[in-house]
Amino acid sequence: MKSEFDMTLFLNPVLKGAHATRQRHIRQAERMHEVIREQWGCATPWGWREKHVRWFFGHYLRCSAPATVYYYELTAGLIRRRKAQVVIV
Repeated sequence: MKSEFDMTLFLNPVLKGAHATRQRHIRQAERMHEVIREQWGCATPWGWREKHVRWFFGHYLRCSAPATVYYYELTAGLIRRRKAQVVIV
């Protein structure tokens, strides 16, 4: 199910690198968004707290390969960096 929130637009200011890498980050961020929204009801990453991301890693990825967890950590870092940016309207 595709949510109303566009993760591509959200991550676009911090995405760099090859097309495949950008697509992987977007896919992983969308999966994180879907799982956190189902569990915690957070509609957008702007509403996520650190406990939501820790829960995702501790419960959702608990049986995943270390390489998978590493790549999700990179994506979580991009989300943190994007949330830290000042939005000037």
